[in-house]
Amino acid sequence: MSKSRRQFLTHTSLALLGAASGCRSNPQKVAELPPGAPPTFGTATAPGPEVSAATFAQAEKLMQVELTKPERDMAARSWGANMAALCERRTGPRKLALEPTLAPWSCRNAALPGEKPVPAHDRFIRSKTPPGPLPSRDEDIAFAPLTQLAPWIEQRKLTSARLTELYLGRLEKFDPELRCVITLTHELARAQAKKADEEIVAGKYRGPLHGIPWAAKDLLDTAGIATTYGAEPFRNRVPTVDAAVVKRLEEAGAVLVAKLSMGALALNDVWFGGQTMNPWLLEEGSSGSSAGPGAATAAGLVGFAIGSETEGSIVSPSVRCGITGLRPTYGRVPRTGAMTLCWSLDKLGPMTRGVEDTMLVLHAISGPDSGDTASAPGKLDFDSGASVQGLRVGYLSAWMKEKPATDVDRAALDAVRKAGMVPVEVAIPDWPYDSLNLILFAEAAAAFEELTLSRGVDQLKVQVPDAWPNVFRQARFLSAVDFVQTDRFRRSVANEMARVFSQVDLLLVPSLRDEMLTISNFTGHPALTLRAGFVEISAARSDWAPDPNKPVRTFPAPRRVPHGVTLIGRPFDEGTLGRAGIALEHIFGVVNERPPGF
Repeated sequence: MSKSRRQFLTHTSLALLGAASGCRSNPQKVAELPPGAPPTFGTATAPGPEVSAATFAQAEKLMQVELTKPERDMAARSWGANMAALCERRTGPRKLALEPTLAPWSCRNAALPGEKPVPAHDRFIRSKTPPGPLPSRDEDIAFAPLTQLAPWIEQRKLTSARLTELYLGRLEKFDPELRCVITLTHELARAQAKKADEEIVAGKYRGPLHGIPWAAKDLLDTAGIATTYGAEPFRNRVPTVDAAVVKRLEEAGAVLVAKLSMGALALNDVWFGGQTMNPWLLEEGSSGSSAGPGAATAAGLVGFAIGSETEGSIVSPSVRCGITGLRPTYGRVPRTGAMTLCWSLDKLGPMTRGVEDTMLVLHAISGPDSGDTASAPGKLDFDSGASVQGLRVGYLSAWMKEKPATDVDRAALDAVRKAGMVPVEVAIPDWPYDSLNLILFAEAAAAFEELTLSRGVDQLKVQVPDAWPNVFRQARFLSAVDFVQTDRFRRSVANEMARVFSQVDLLLVPSLRDEMLTISNFTGHPALTLRAGFVEISAARSDWAPDPNKPVRTFPAPRRVPHGVTLIGRPFDEGTLGRAGIALEHIFGVVNERPPGF
Protein backbone atom coordinates (compact mmCIF):
# COMPACT_ATOMS: atom_id res chain seq x y z
CA MET A 1 0.00 0.00 0.00
CA SER A 2 1.53 3.32 -1.06
CA LYS A 3 -0.33 5.44 1.48
CA SER A 4 1.06 5.85 4.97
CA ARG A 5 -1.18 4.68 7.81
CA ARG A 6 -1.97 8.31 8.65
CA GLN A 7 -3.00 9.00 5.05
CA PHE A 8 -5.04 5.81 5.00
CA LEU A 9 -6.86 6.65 8.20
CA THR A 10 -7.54 10.16 6.98
CA HIS A 11 -9.59 8.68 4.16
CA THR A 12 -11.31 6.02 6.28
CA SER A 13 -14.83 6.54 7.60
CA LEU A 14 -15.25 7.57 11.23
CA ALA A 15 -17.31 4.44 11.82
CA LEU A 16 -14.39 2.25 10.81
CA LEU A 17 -12.05 4.30 12.97
CA GLY A 18 -14.33 3.74 15.92
CA ALA A 19 -14.27 0.01 15.33
CA ALA A 20 -10.50 -0.04 15.06
CA SER A 21 -9.76 2.07 18.11
CA GLY A 22 -12.80 1.49 20.32
CA CYS A 23 -11.05 -0.88 22.75
CA ARG A 24 -7.87 1.17 23.26
CA SER A 25 -7.11 3.09 26.40
CA ASN A 26 -7.10 6.89 26.16
CA PRO A 27 -4.12 8.01 24.03
CA GLN A 28 -1.18 9.69 25.73
CA LYS A 29 -1.04 13.39 24.89
CA VAL A 30 2.62 13.50 23.99
CA ALA A 31 2.09 16.60 21.89
CA GLU A 32 -0.94 18.66 21.00
CA LEU A 33 -2.13 17.59 17.56
CA PRO A 34 -3.30 20.21 15.07
CA PRO A 35 -7.02 20.31 14.21
CA GLY A 36 -8.06 17.59 11.73
CA ALA A 37 -5.25 15.18 12.62
CA PRO A 38 -6.75 11.65 12.69
CA PRO A 39 -6.03 9.12 15.44
CA THR A 40 -3.19 6.68 14.88
CA PHE A 41 -2.16 3.29 16.15
CA GLY A 42 0.73 3.08 18.59
CA THR A 43 -0.33 5.96 20.84
CA ALA A 44 -2.38 4.14 23.48
CA THR A 45 -1.39 3.95 27.13
CA ALA A 46 0.64 0.78 27.60
CA PRO A 47 -1.32 -1.45 30.00
CA GLY A 48 -0.47 -4.86 31.37
CA PRO A 49 2.91 -6.42 32.14
CA GLU A 50 5.95 -5.49 30.09
CA VAL A 51 7.14 -7.99 27.52
CA SER A 52 10.63 -8.53 26.18
CA ALA A 53 12.20 -9.77 22.98
CA ALA A 54 12.64 -13.10 24.78
CA THR A 55 8.86 -13.25 25.30
CA PHE A 56 8.37 -13.00 21.55
CA ALA A 57 11.09 -15.56 20.88
CA GLN A 58 9.18 -18.09 22.98
CA ALA A 59 5.79 -17.11 21.52
CA GLU A 60 7.14 -17.63 18.01
CA LYS A 61 7.46 -21.32 18.84
CA LEU A 62 3.74 -21.49 19.65
CA MET A 63 2.72 -19.68 16.48
CA GLN A 64 5.32 -21.33 14.20
CA VAL A 65 6.51 -18.00 12.83
CA GLU A 66 9.99 -16.42 12.92
CA LEU A 67 10.98 -12.80 13.42
CA THR A 68 14.41 -11.29 12.98
CA LYS A 69 16.12 -9.78 16.04
CA PRO A 70 15.30 -6.14 15.01
CA GLU A 71 11.68 -7.13 14.32
CA ARG A 72 11.48 -8.88 17.67
CA ASP A 73 12.95 -5.86 19.50
CA MET A 74 10.50 -3.47 17.83
CA ALA A 75 7.55 -5.75 18.57
CA ALA A 76 8.51 -5.94 22.25
CA ARG A 77 8.97 -2.16 22.59
CA SER A 78 5.63 -1.35 20.97
CA TRP A 79 3.48 -4.22 22.22
CA GLY A 80 1.95 -2.25 25.09
CA ALA A 81 0.98 0.72 22.93
CA ASN A 82 -0.09 -1.23 19.84
CA MET A 83 -1.68 -4.46 21.05
CA ALA A 84 -2.01 -4.90 24.80
CA ALA A 85 -4.90 -2.45 25.05
CA LEU A 86 -6.92 -4.62 22.66
CA CYS A 87 -7.43 -6.99 25.59
CA GLU A 88 -9.21 -4.31 27.63
CA ARG A 89 -12.61 -5.96 27.13
CA ARG A 90 -11.30 -8.86 29.20
CA THR A 91 -8.57 -7.37 31.39
CA GLY A 92 -9.96 -3.91 32.16
CA PRO A 93 -10.17 -1.24 33.31
CA ARG A 94 -13.39 -1.16 31.24
CA LYS A 95 -14.18 -4.86 31.51
CA LEU A 96 -17.25 -6.01 29.65
CA ALA A 97 -18.98 -9.29 30.39
CA LEU A 98 -20.64 -10.97 27.40
CA GLU A 99 -23.99 -12.69 27.98
CA PRO A 100 -23.93 -16.44 27.31
CA THR A 101 -26.71 -16.09 24.71
CA LEU A 102 -24.80 -13.48 22.68
CA ALA A 103 -23.81 -14.90 19.28
CA PRO A 104 -20.96 -13.60 17.11
CA TRP A 105 -21.90 -10.86 14.65
CA SER A 106 -20.73 -12.85 11.64
CA CYS A 107 -23.25 -15.51 10.58
CA ARG A 108 -22.91 -18.37 8.16
CA ASN A 109 -25.31 -20.31 5.99
CA ALA A 110 -24.83 -23.88 4.82
CA ALA A 111 -26.09 -22.83 1.38
CA LEU A 112 -23.32 -21.10 -0.56
CA PRO A 113 -23.95 -17.68 -2.16
CA GLY A 114 -26.21 -18.08 -5.16
CA GLU A 115 -27.53 -21.43 -3.95
CA LYS A 116 -31.01 -21.89 -2.56
CA PRO A 117 -32.15 -24.55 -0.12
CA VAL A 118 -32.83 -27.62 -2.27
CA PRO A 119 -36.58 -28.29 -1.68
CA ALA A 120 -38.82 -25.59 -3.14
CA HIS A 121 -41.89 -26.66 -1.16
CA ASP A 122 -42.74 -28.39 2.09
CA ARG A 123 -43.92 -31.95 1.51
CA PHE A 124 -44.07 -34.69 4.11
CA ILE A 125 -45.56 -38.08 3.32
CA ARG A 126 -45.40 -40.75 6.01
CA SER A 127 -45.53 -44.45 5.36
CA LYS A 128 -48.96 -46.03 5.59
CA THR A 129 -47.94 -49.56 6.51
CA PRO A 130 -50.28 -50.95 9.21
CA PRO A 131 -48.45 -51.13 12.57
CA GLY A 132 -49.64 -54.63 13.34
CA PRO A 133 -51.18 -55.80 16.62
CA LEU A 134 -49.97 -54.39 19.90
CA PRO A 135 -47.41 -56.82 21.40
CA SER A 136 -48.26 -58.52 24.66
CA ARG A 137 -44.80 -58.01 26.15
CA ASP A 138 -43.76 -54.58 27.41
CA GLU A 139 -40.21 -54.90 26.08
CA ASP A 140 -41.56 -55.47 22.57
CA ILE A 141 -43.54 -52.26 22.86
CA ALA A 142 -40.51 -50.41 24.27
CA PHE A 143 -38.31 -51.26 21.28
CA ALA A 144 -40.95 -50.47 18.68
CA PRO A 145 -40.12 -47.62 16.28
CA LEU A 146 -42.21 -44.47 16.08
CA THR A 147 -43.78 -45.78 12.90
CA GLN A 148 -45.54 -48.36 15.10
CA LEU A 149 -45.88 -46.46 18.38
CA ALA A 150 -47.59 -43.49 16.73
CA PRO A 151 -50.46 -45.41 15.06
CA TRP A 152 -50.99 -47.57 18.15
CA ILE A 153 -51.50 -44.38 20.15
CA GLU A 154 -53.56 -42.68 17.43
CA GLN A 155 -55.83 -45.74 17.20
CA ARG A 156 -56.01 -45.86 21.01
CA LYS A 157 -54.59 -49.37 21.19
CA LEU A 158 -51.95 -47.91 23.52
CA THR A 159 -52.24 -44.96 25.86
CA SER A 160 -49.53 -42.38 26.36
CA ALA A 161 -49.85 -42.94 30.12
CA ARG A 162 -49.05 -46.64 29.81
CA LEU A 163 -46.15 -46.01 27.43
CA THR A 164 -44.78 -43.26 29.67
CA GLU A 165 -44.85 -45.49 32.76
CA LEU A 166 -43.20 -48.25 30.74
CA TYR A 167 -40.30 -46.02 29.74
CA LEU A 168 -39.96 -44.39 33.18
CA GLY A 169 -39.71 -47.89 34.67
CA ARG A 170 -37.09 -48.99 32.15
CA LEU A 171 -35.06 -45.81 32.71
CA GLU A 172 -35.00 -46.50 36.45
CA LYS A 173 -34.23 -50.20 35.97
CA PHE A 174 -31.38 -49.95 33.49
CA ASP A 175 -29.75 -46.62 34.36
CA PRO A 176 -27.50 -48.20 37.05
CA GLU A 177 -25.88 -50.25 34.25
CA LEU A 178 -25.78 -47.53 31.60
CA ARG A 179 -25.43 -44.29 33.61
CA CYS A 180 -27.37 -42.51 30.88
CA VAL A 181 -29.84 -40.46 32.97
CA ILE A 182 -29.10 -37.16 34.67
CA THR A 183 -32.67 -36.21 35.60
CA LEU A 184 -35.93 -38.15 35.42
CA THR A 185 -38.96 -35.90 34.89
CA HIS A 186 -41.67 -38.07 36.47
CA GLU A 187 -44.12 -35.33 37.38
CA LEU A 188 -43.92 -33.45 34.09
CA ALA A 189 -44.06 -36.66 32.05
CA ARG A 190 -47.18 -37.94 33.78
CA ALA A 191 -48.94 -34.61 33.38
CA GLN A 192 -48.05 -34.41 29.68
CA ALA A 193 -49.12 -38.03 29.09
CA LYS A 194 -52.46 -37.43 30.81
CA LYS A 195 -53.05 -34.36 28.66
CA ALA A 196 -52.12 -36.26 25.49
CA ASP A 197 -54.57 -39.08 26.24
CA GLU A 198 -57.35 -36.62 26.98
CA GLU A 199 -56.74 -34.75 23.72
CA ILE A 200 -56.63 -37.94 21.66
CA VAL A 201 -59.88 -39.21 23.18
CA ALA A 202 -61.43 -35.82 22.35
CA GLY A 203 -60.33 -36.18 18.71
CA LYS A 204 -57.55 -33.57 18.92
CA TYR A 205 -54.71 -35.68 17.54
CA ARG A 206 -51.64 -33.51 16.93
CA GLY A 207 -49.59 -35.87 14.79
CA PRO A 208 -47.14 -38.78 14.97
CA LEU A 209 -45.29 -37.56 18.08
CA HIS A 210 -48.46 -37.03 20.12
CA GLY A 211 -48.15 -38.99 23.37
CA ILE A 212 -44.68 -40.34 22.52
CA PRO A 213 -42.18 -40.26 25.43
CA TRP A 214 -38.83 -38.72 24.52
CA ALA A 215 -35.66 -37.56 26.26
CA ALA A 216 -33.26 -34.67 25.75
CA LYS A 217 -29.51 -34.51 25.87
CA ASP A 218 -28.88 -32.39 28.95
CA LEU A 219 -27.85 -29.27 27.06
CA LEU A 220 -31.41 -28.34 26.10
CA ASP A 221 -32.93 -25.92 28.59
CA THR A 222 -36.04 -27.11 30.41
CA ALA A 223 -37.94 -24.60 32.53
CA GLY A 224 -37.73 -25.43 36.23
CA ILE A 225 -35.72 -28.61 35.54
CA ALA A 226 -31.94 -28.78 35.87
CA THR A 227 -29.91 -28.52 32.66
CA THR A 228 -26.36 -29.40 33.65
CA TYR A 229 -24.29 -29.75 30.44
CA GLY A 230 -22.97 -32.93 32.11
CA ALA A 231 -20.42 -30.74 33.90
CA GLU A 232 -19.74 -30.24 37.59
CA PRO A 233 -19.85 -26.42 37.55
CA PHE A 234 -23.39 -26.49 36.10
CA ARG A 235 -24.96 -29.40 37.96
CA ASN A 236 -27.27 -27.05 39.92
CA ARG A 237 -28.17 -24.87 36.94
CA VAL A 238 -31.97 -24.55 36.55
CA PRO A 239 -33.20 -22.50 33.56
CA THR A 240 -36.49 -20.61 33.57
CA VAL A 241 -37.41 -21.01 29.89
CA ASP A 242 -37.64 -24.04 27.61
CA ALA A 243 -35.35 -24.36 24.61
CA ALA A 244 -37.02 -23.85 21.21
CA VAL A 245 -36.82 -27.58 20.39
CA VAL A 246 -38.37 -28.51 23.75
CA LYS A 247 -41.24 -26.09 23.06
CA ARG A 248 -41.79 -27.51 19.58
CA LEU A 249 -41.91 -31.09 20.82
CA GLU A 250 -44.35 -30.10 23.55
CA GLU A 251 -46.51 -28.46 20.87
CA ALA A 252 -46.32 -31.73 18.91
CA GLY A 253 -47.68 -33.51 22.01
CA ALA A 254 -44.49 -35.41 22.89
CA VAL A 255 -43.86 -36.37 26.52
CA LEU A 256 -40.52 -35.48 28.14
CA VAL A 257 -39.42 -38.34 30.42
CA ALA A 258 -35.74 -37.58 31.08
CA LYS A 259 -32.70 -35.39 30.62
CA LEU A 260 -29.95 -37.67 29.39
CA SER A 261 -26.21 -37.73 29.97
CA MET A 262 -23.64 -36.08 27.79
CA GLY A 263 -19.88 -35.87 27.93
CA ALA A 264 -19.01 -32.83 30.04
CA LEU A 265 -19.48 -29.66 27.96
CA ALA A 266 -20.19 -31.83 24.91
CA LEU A 267 -17.02 -33.92 24.71
CA ASN A 268 -16.98 -37.73 24.71
CA ASP A 269 -18.98 -39.86 27.17
CA VAL A 270 -17.74 -39.03 30.69
CA TRP A 271 -19.90 -36.73 32.83
CA PHE A 272 -20.04 -35.84 36.51
CA GLY A 273 -22.00 -39.05 37.22
CA GLY A 274 -19.46 -41.33 35.54
CA GLN A 275 -19.18 -42.85 32.07
CA THR A 276 -22.23 -43.74 30.00
CA MET A 277 -21.94 -47.31 28.72
CA ASN A 278 -22.83 -49.05 25.46
CA PRO A 279 -25.86 -51.38 25.85
CA TRP A 280 -24.33 -53.78 23.33
CA LEU A 281 -21.06 -54.01 25.25
CA LEU A 282 -21.19 -52.83 28.84
CA GLU A 283 -17.39 -52.88 29.12
CA GLU A 284 -17.07 -49.84 26.86
CA GLY A 285 -18.47 -46.31 26.77
CA SER A 286 -21.39 -45.39 24.53
CA SER A 287 -19.29 -42.74 22.77
CA GLY A 288 -20.25 -39.10 22.83
CA SER A 289 -20.99 -36.49 23.36
CA SER A 290 -24.64 -37.53 22.81
CA ALA A 291 -23.84 -40.45 25.08
CA GLY A 292 -27.14 -40.74 26.95
CA PRO A 293 -29.33 -40.39 23.85
CA GLY A 294 -27.30 -43.11 22.13
CA ALA A 295 -27.45 -45.57 25.03
CA ALA A 296 -31.07 -44.92 26.05
CA THR A 297 -32.41 -45.16 22.50
CA ALA A 298 -30.48 -48.37 21.80
CA ALA A 299 -31.68 -49.96 25.06
CA GLY A 300 -35.35 -49.15 24.41
CA LEU A 301 -35.64 -46.70 27.31
CA VAL A 302 -37.29 -43.88 25.32
CA GLY A 303 -39.32 -43.47 22.14
CA PHE A 304 -36.66 -41.15 20.71
CA ALA A 305 -34.07 -38.68 21.88
CA ILE A 306 -32.61 -35.35 20.80
CA GLY A 307 -28.85 -35.16 20.55
CA SER A 308 -26.42 -32.54 19.32
CA GLU A 309 -23.36 -32.56 17.11
CA THR A 310 -20.49 -30.19 16.71
CA GLU A 311 -18.07 -32.68 15.16
CA GLY A 312 -19.24 -36.27 15.54
CA SER A 313 -21.48 -36.21 18.62
CA ILE A 314 -24.52 -37.72 16.87
CA VAL A 315 -22.67 -39.84 14.33
CA SER A 316 -20.27 -41.56 16.74
CA PRO A 317 -22.73 -42.75 19.44
CA SER A 318 -25.16 -43.79 16.68
CA VAL A 319 -22.46 -46.07 15.23
CA ARG A 320 -21.35 -47.37 18.62
CA CYS A 321 -24.85 -48.03 19.97
CA GLY A 322 -26.36 -49.25 16.70
CA ILE A 323 -29.10 -46.64 16.32
CA THR A 324 -30.14 -44.16 13.64
CA GLY A 325 -28.96 -40.57 14.02
CA LEU A 326 -29.78 -37.61 11.82
CA ARG A 327 -27.46 -34.61 11.93
CA PRO A 328 -29.48 -31.94 10.12
CA THR A 329 -28.17 -29.22 7.86
CA TYR A 330 -26.53 -26.46 9.88
CA GLY A 331 -29.27 -23.92 10.59
CA ARG A 332 -32.28 -26.16 9.93
CA VAL A 333 -33.05 -26.76 13.64
CA PRO A 334 -32.87 -23.73 15.96
CA ARG A 335 -30.48 -23.91 18.89
CA THR A 336 -32.23 -21.29 21.02
CA GLY A 337 -31.90 -22.43 24.63
CA ALA A 338 -29.21 -25.02 23.88
CA MET A 339 -25.68 -24.92 25.29
CA THR A 340 -23.26 -23.28 22.90
CA LEU A 341 -19.97 -25.00 22.21
CA CYS A 342 -19.27 -23.58 18.76
CA TRP A 343 -21.61 -21.03 17.17
CA SER A 344 -20.69 -21.92 13.60
CA LEU A 345 -20.84 -25.71 14.05
CA ASP A 346 -23.45 -26.75 16.65
CA LYS A 347 -26.46 -28.70 15.37
CA LEU A 348 -29.41 -30.45 17.09
CA GLY A 349 -30.94 -33.63 15.69
CA PRO A 350 -33.00 -36.77 16.35
CA MET A 351 -31.64 -40.12 17.52
CA THR A 352 -34.06 -43.00 16.94
CA ARG A 353 -34.42 -46.70 16.15
CA GLY A 354 -35.29 -46.28 12.48
CA VAL A 355 -34.74 -44.01 9.49
CA GLU A 356 -38.33 -42.82 9.05
CA ASP A 357 -38.45 -42.05 12.78
CA THR A 358 -35.70 -39.46 12.33
CA MET A 359 -37.73 -37.74 9.63
CA LEU A 360 -40.87 -37.67 11.81
CA VAL A 361 -38.94 -35.89 14.55
CA LEU A 362 -37.08 -33.58 12.17
CA HIS A 363 -40.39 -32.44 10.69
CA ALA A 364 -41.54 -31.33 14.15
CA ILE A 365 -38.42 -29.39 15.14
CA SER A 366 -37.37 -27.74 11.85
CA GLY A 367 -37.65 -24.07 11.01
CA PRO A 368 -36.17 -20.73 12.07
CA ASP A 369 -36.41 -19.14 15.50
CA SER A 370 -35.61 -15.53 16.33
CA GLY A 371 -33.35 -16.61 19.19
CA ASP A 372 -30.89 -18.33 16.84
CA THR A 373 -29.35 -15.94 14.33
CA ALA A 374 -28.08 -18.87 12.23
CA SER A 375 -31.43 -20.65 11.93
CA ALA A 376 -32.73 -20.88 8.37
CA PRO A 377 -36.13 -21.31 6.69
CA GLY A 378 -35.23 -24.37 4.60
CA LYS A 379 -38.11 -26.49 3.30
CA LEU A 380 -38.42 -30.22 4.00
CA ASP A 381 -39.41 -32.49 1.11
CA PHE A 382 -39.83 -36.12 2.21
CA ASP A 383 -41.86 -38.96 0.74
CA SER A 384 -41.27 -42.26 2.51
CA GLY A 385 -42.48 -44.23 -0.51
CA ALA A 386 -40.69 -42.32 -3.26
CA SER A 387 -38.44 -44.30 -5.60
CA VAL A 388 -34.67 -44.17 -5.19
CA GLN A 389 -34.03 -45.56 -8.67
CA GLY A 390 -31.17 -43.75 -10.37
CA LEU A 391 -30.00 -41.73 -7.36
CA ARG A 392 -26.28 -41.17 -7.73
CA VAL A 393 -24.37 -42.23 -4.61
CA GLY A 394 -20.82 -40.95 -4.41
CA TYR A 395 -18.04 -42.84 -2.66
CA LEU A 396 -14.27 -42.54 -2.32
CA SER A 397 -12.71 -45.82 -3.45
CA ALA A 398 -9.55 -45.51 -1.36
CA TRP A 399 -11.55 -44.90 1.80
CA MET A 400 -13.52 -48.10 1.31
CA LYS A 401 -10.28 -50.13 1.15
CA GLU A 402 -8.64 -48.88 4.34
CA LYS A 403 -9.47 -48.41 8.00
CA PRO A 404 -11.77 -47.33 9.55
CA ALA A 405 -13.88 -48.90 6.75
CA THR A 406 -15.02 -52.49 7.42
CA ASP A 407 -16.64 -55.27 5.41
CA VAL A 408 -19.97 -53.76 6.49
CA ASP A 409 -19.06 -50.48 4.76
CA ARG A 410 -17.99 -52.30 1.62
CA ALA A 411 -21.16 -54.39 1.59
CA ALA A 412 -23.17 -51.17 1.79
CA LEU A 413 -21.99 -50.34 -1.74
CA ASP A 414 -23.57 -53.59 -2.93
CA ALA A 415 -26.76 -52.61 -1.12
CA VAL A 416 -26.74 -49.31 -3.00
CA ARG A 417 -26.77 -51.23 -6.28
CA LYS A 418 -29.50 -53.62 -5.08
CA ALA A 419 -31.69 -50.62 -4.21
CA GLY A 420 -31.41 -49.34 -7.77
CA MET A 421 -29.12 -46.47 -6.93
CA VAL A 422 -25.94 -45.83 -8.91
CA PRO A 423 -22.51 -45.79 -7.18
CA VAL A 424 -20.29 -43.03 -8.55
CA GLU A 425 -16.62 -42.76 -7.62
CA VAL A 426 -15.64 -39.25 -6.55
CA ALA A 427 -12.48 -37.59 -5.27
CA ILE A 428 -11.55 -34.68 -3.05
CA PRO A 429 -8.24 -32.80 -2.78
CA ASP A 430 -5.61 -33.99 -0.31
CA TRP A 431 -5.86 -30.94 1.94
CA PRO A 432 -5.11 -30.51 5.67
CA TYR A 433 -8.76 -30.76 6.74
CA ASP A 434 -7.92 -31.24 10.41
CA SER A 435 -6.62 -27.67 10.49
CA LEU A 436 -10.26 -26.56 10.38
CA ASN A 437 -10.41 -27.51 14.05
CA LEU A 438 -8.66 -24.24 14.85
CA ILE A 439 -12.13 -22.67 14.44
CA LEU A 440 -13.74 -25.21 16.77
CA PHE A 441 -11.12 -24.77 19.47
CA ALA A 442 -11.17 -20.97 19.28
CA GLU A 443 -14.97 -20.73 19.37
CA ALA A 444 -15.26 -23.30 22.17
CA ALA A 445 -12.64 -21.47 24.24
CA ALA A 446 -14.59 -18.25 23.67
CA ALA A 447 -17.88 -19.89 24.67
CA PHE A 448 -16.34 -21.04 27.96
CA GLU A 449 -13.90 -18.19 28.51
CA GLU A 450 -15.26 -17.21 31.92
CA LEU A 451 -15.28 -20.82 33.12
CA THR A 452 -11.67 -21.23 31.98
CA LEU A 453 -10.26 -17.98 33.37
CA SER A 454 -12.07 -18.46 36.69
CA ARG A 455 -10.58 -21.98 36.84
CA GLY A 456 -14.06 -23.51 36.92
CA VAL A 457 -12.84 -26.04 34.34
CA ASP A 458 -10.64 -27.49 37.07
CA GLN A 459 -13.80 -29.08 38.51
CA LEU A 460 -14.33 -31.31 35.46
CA LYS A 461 -13.76 -35.01 36.06
CA VAL A 462 -11.42 -35.52 33.09
CA GLN A 463 -8.20 -33.46 33.00
CA VAL A 464 -6.19 -35.32 30.35
CA PRO A 465 -4.40 -33.48 27.50
CA ASP A 466 -7.23 -34.04 24.99
CA ALA A 467 -10.01 -32.89 27.36
CA TRP A 468 -11.57 -29.43 27.26
CA PRO A 469 -9.74 -27.84 30.22
CA ASN A 470 -6.36 -28.17 28.53
CA VAL A 471 -7.72 -27.36 25.05
CA PHE A 472 -9.52 -24.23 26.29
CA ARG A 473 -6.30 -22.99 27.90
CA GLN A 474 -4.18 -23.78 24.86
CA ALA A 475 -6.64 -22.07 22.54
CA ARG A 476 -5.86 -18.72 24.17
CA PHE A 477 -2.61 -18.85 22.19
CA LEU A 478 -4.08 -19.52 18.76
CA SER A 479 -3.51 -16.79 16.22
CA ALA A 480 -6.38 -14.51 15.20
CA VAL A 481 -4.77 -14.24 11.77
CA ASP A 482 -4.80 -18.02 11.45
CA PHE A 483 -8.46 -18.03 12.50
CA VAL A 484 -9.35 -15.76 9.58
CA GLN A 485 -7.21 -17.74 7.16
CA THR A 486 -8.79 -20.99 8.34
CA ASP A 487 -12.23 -19.48 7.83
CA ARG A 488 -11.21 -18.66 4.24
CA PHE A 489 -9.97 -22.23 3.84
CA ARG A 490 -13.37 -23.36 5.10
CA ARG A 491 -14.99 -21.63 2.13
CA SER A 492 -12.63 -23.45 -0.25
CA VAL A 493 -13.68 -26.74 1.32
CA ALA A 494 -17.35 -25.80 0.93
CA ASN A 495 -16.75 -25.00 -2.73
CA GLU A 496 -15.15 -28.43 -3.20
CA MET A 497 -18.17 -30.09 -1.61
CA ALA A 498 -20.43 -28.16 -3.98
CA ARG A 499 -18.34 -29.50 -6.87
CA VAL A 500 -18.72 -33.07 -5.59
CA PHE A 501 -22.47 -32.67 -5.20
CA SER A 502 -22.73 -31.43 -8.77
CA GLN A 503 -21.80 -35.01 -9.70
CA VAL A 504 -23.88 -36.98 -7.16
CA ASP A 505 -27.07 -36.78 -5.11
CA LEU A 506 -25.57 -38.06 -1.86
CA LEU A 507 -22.39 -39.62 -0.47
CA LEU A 508 -21.82 -42.96 1.27
CA VAL A 509 -18.85 -42.80 3.63
CA PRO A 510 -17.33 -44.78 6.51
CA SER A 511 -19.02 -43.03 9.43
CA LEU A 512 -15.88 -42.24 11.40
CA ARG A 513 -13.58 -41.36 8.51
CA ASP A 514 -11.92 -38.32 10.05
CA GLU A 515 -11.66 -36.22 6.89
CA MET A 516 -15.36 -36.41 5.97
CA LEU A 517 -16.54 -36.14 9.58
CA THR A 518 -14.61 -32.87 9.77
CA ILE A 519 -15.45 -31.60 6.28
CA SER A 520 -19.20 -32.21 6.41
CA ASN A 521 -19.56 -30.67 9.86
CA PHE A 522 -17.65 -27.55 8.89
CA THR A 523 -19.60 -27.17 5.63
CA GLY A 524 -22.94 -27.85 7.35
CA HIS A 525 -24.03 -30.80 5.20
CA PRO A 526 -26.65 -33.14 6.71
CA ALA A 527 -25.74 -36.72 7.62
CA LEU A 528 -27.80 -39.84 8.30
CA THR A 529 -26.11 -42.67 10.21
CA LEU A 530 -27.84 -46.06 10.31
CA ARG A 531 -27.02 -49.57 11.42
CA ALA A 532 -25.82 -51.62 8.45
CA GLY A 533 -24.51 -54.81 10.04
CA PHE A 534 -22.25 -56.19 12.77
CA VAL A 535 -18.51 -56.46 13.32
CA GLU A 536 -16.33 -58.28 15.83
CA ILE A 537 -13.91 -56.44 18.10
CA SER A 538 -11.21 -57.71 20.45
CA ALA A 539 -10.82 -54.55 22.54
CA ALA A 540 -13.14 -51.89 23.92
CA ARG A 541 -13.27 -48.65 21.97
CA SER A 542 -12.67 -45.25 23.51
CA ASP A 543 -13.21 -41.63 22.51
CA TRP A 544 -10.05 -40.62 24.35
CA ALA A 545 -6.47 -40.56 23.13
CA PRO A 546 -4.58 -43.75 24.12
CA ASP A 547 -3.23 -43.64 27.66
CA PRO A 548 -0.63 -46.32 28.48
CA ASN A 549 -1.46 -45.91 32.18
CA LYS A 550 -5.11 -46.80 31.50
CA PRO A 551 -5.22 -49.45 28.77
CA VAL A 552 -8.61 -50.31 27.30
CA ARG A 553 -10.32 -53.59 28.14
CA THR A 554 -9.42 -56.49 25.86
CA PHE A 555 -11.50 -59.64 25.31
CA PRO A 556 -10.24 -63.22 25.07
CA ALA A 557 -12.96 -63.93 22.49
CA PRO A 558 -14.13 -61.31 19.97
CA ARG A 559 -17.35 -59.47 20.78
CA ARG A 560 -20.12 -58.88 18.24
CA VAL A 561 -21.28 -55.28 18.06
CA PRO A 562 -23.34 -53.20 15.60
CA HIS A 563 -21.74 -51.05 12.93
CA GLY A 564 -23.25 -48.19 10.96
CA VAL A 565 -22.63 -46.35 7.71
CA THR A 566 -23.30 -42.70 6.98
CA LEU A 567 -25.04 -40.96 4.10
CA ILE A 568 -24.28 -37.29 3.51
CA GLY A 569 -26.63 -35.07 1.53
CA ARG A 570 -26.85 -31.65 0.00
CA PRO A 571 -27.68 -28.79 2.37
CA PHE A 572 -31.39 -28.84 3.29
CA ASP A 573 -31.96 -32.05 1.32
CA GLU A 574 -32.64 -34.37 4.26
CA GLY A 575 -35.61 -35.78 2.33
CA THR A 576 -33.31 -37.54 -0.13
CA LEU A 577 -31.24 -38.91 2.75
CA GLY A 578 -34.43 -40.22 4.34
CA ARG A 579 -35.76 -42.12 1.32
CA ALA A 580 -32.32 -43.52 0.46
CA GLY A 581 -31.84 -44.54 4.08
CA ILE A 582 -35.20 -46.32 4.18
CA ALA A 583 -34.29 -48.29 1.05
CA LEU A 584 -30.93 -49.34 2.49
CA GLU A 585 -32.42 -50.12 5.90
CA HIS A 586 -34.74 -52.67 4.27
CA ILE A 587 -31.85 -54.31 2.42
CA PHE A 588 -29.52 -54.39 5.45
CA GLY A 589 -32.25 -56.16 7.44
CA VAL A 590 -30.61 -55.65 10.84
CA VAL A 591 -32.61 -52.79 12.35
CA ASN A 592 -34.77 -54.96 14.62
CA GLU A 593 -32.00 -56.82 16.46
CA ARG A 594 -31.72 -55.70 20.11
CA PRO A 595 -28.86 -55.53 22.59
CA PRO A 596 -28.99 -58.67 24.76
CA GLY A 597 -30.21 -58.21 28.32
CA PHE A 598 -32.45 -55.23 27.60
